[in-house]
Amino acid sequence: MFSPASRRRFLRDLGVSAAALPFALNLPSLALANSTTRKQRLVVIFSPNGIVPKTFWPKETGTEFELPESVAPLAPFKDRLLFLKGVSDRIGGDGDNHMRGIGCLLTGIELFPGNIQGGSHTPAGWASGISVDQEIKTFLQSRPETRTRFGSLEFGVMVPERADTWTRMVYAAGNKPIAPIDDPYQMFHKLYGRMKDQANLGSILDDVLDDLKRLEANVSPRDRQLIEEHASFVRAMEQEIESSKNMEMGHAIPVLEPGLRHENDQMPQLTKQQTDLLVHSFAADFNRIATFQFTNSVGGAKMRWAGVEEGHHELSHEPDSNESAQEKLTKINKWYCEQIAYLCQQLANTPEADGSGSLLDNTLVIWTNELGQGNSHTLDNIPFVMIGNAPGFKMGQSLKFDRVPHNRLLLSIAHAFGHHLDRFGNPDYCKDGPLTGIA
Repeated sequence: MFSPASRRRFLRDLGVSAAALPFALNLPSLALANSTTRKQRLVVIFSPNGIVPKTFWPKETGTEFELPESVAPLAPFKDRLLFLKGVSDRIGGDGDNHMRGIGCLLTGIELFPGNIQGGSHTPAGWASGISVDQEIKTFLQSRPETRTRFGSLEFGVMVPERADTWTRMVYAAGNKPIAPIDDPYQMFHKLYGRMKDQANLGSILDDVLDDLKRLEANVSPRDRQLIEEHASFVRAMEQEIESSKNMEMGHAIPVLEPGLRHENDQMPQLTKQQTDLLVHSFAADFNRIATFQFTNSVGGAKMRWAGVEEGHHELSHEPDSNESAQEKLTKINKWYCEQIAYLCQQLANTPEADGSGSLLDNTLVIWTNELGQGNSHTLDNIPFVMIGNAPGFKMGQSLKFDRVPHNRLLLSIAHAFGHHLDRFGNPDYCKDGPLTGIA
């Protein structure tokens, strides 16, 4: 095993660039002699506008449960699922339920007073506390054995450019929202070097591939396989960039609605690119924490590829008696679920660098929402579905609670990462401690 100084000197002598250095330092052949701690990772995924309860929640509790249509794509991971029905966002204060739904989701604390007016409720500002993902990130970054290059990465798809309470769920502190990166090329730049434009990215890719070739002859056979997988990903990204550069528009470029970064119909392709980048960021150990935000609270994506022409938020207001709307909302949530299943499958297919199973074996994926149901705007029964693994959590269960504050779940998540807080967010909702029954 290498010491910290000797492995960096070895890589420097090989001529490995800064772009490939984090990946190289994570290879077992070049790992620290005392790197025995099993990695733990967290992904929080947000989709908007509530769910259709009858097609989302299993009817049964315990380990024997059936998956309704909205969550059927998670069937391959049934023994790694944890459904938590009855967890409620009890945070009151200013702002409408969409605003408090997303702003208090990971922070567990009230929004500041402000001038952002929503619905018929009082106006509000940003959340008044840190989000749990950033709390855990800070904890992990404070320890040498769990510190990574970025700590956390915030991914998005079709997130509006405007900055308001409906578009942010991650907070570095009170009044300090963190904007997700919803451009895959911008995220790639962040991971592999900040380049001024897409044309220059080719040189970075060439350098990374050259670095990987240099490493190949100096590491173990297992590491050579990891290097080849990483090189394949870089080549695929290179081809994607080249393809986009050579594409000719055969029609007039449409004028987009204010705040839209990409065309609505490109959402599936953007999602796959962002998902692949997230998986590779974990494989390279760039970060241990990630968030993935689909659109925004009150998001109005039109999922034509799923057979739905109407906007998501528009449909979510239809009553339960509108069977056609219920079917379309189920299709929408099933599509989101398919994207999460793809992420989990990619994590399951990617081996840990140290040989300790797959990335999914050491990752907790949480899928959630700002509302329990769109047409009632309820903050009860907030969807919380967990996939993967976390110390102290018993997976393969469907559980039901009686309107327990979601602050207790946020505490449980922090505890699973070794961060034993006694309160998080509003302390009034932490008196009973971490959520019981999930271990």
